[in-house]
Amino acid sequence: QVQLAESGGGLVQAGGSLRLSCAASGRTFSNYAMGWFRQAPGKEREFVAAISWGGGTPYYGDSVKGRFTISRDNAKNTVYLRMNSLTPEDTAVYYCGGGIYVSSSSAQYKYWGQGTQVTVSS
Repeated sequence: QVQLAESGGGLVQAGGSLRLSCAASGRTFSNYAMGWFRQAPGKEREFVAAISWGGGTPYYGDSVKGRFTISRDNAKNTVYLRMNSLTPEDTAVYYCGGGIYVSSSSAQYKYWGQGTQVTVSS
């Protein structure tokens, strides 16, 4: 199995930046796709970004395009999410998921981390 652990969340003022990390441990596969999702209290889980471990162009949800950047370091079994120009609407628990196929649907991801809290203040 694969275990995922997110880190890097915290409190930041509007307009600021954060970088989240998701480290994989256990049995890993280089061709696993990775995705970032977020969920705020009372709201459904929202797609943020996804990237293939084997290459390809990253893609993003409409609400974060132009502000967030997903990247990977396969040697470290880690994916990152750089978040710029943060607003209070970005406040949520951010989760990373791993799966065989790149997808914006959470159902396509087999493994999940426990999440990291991001809070953006005004």
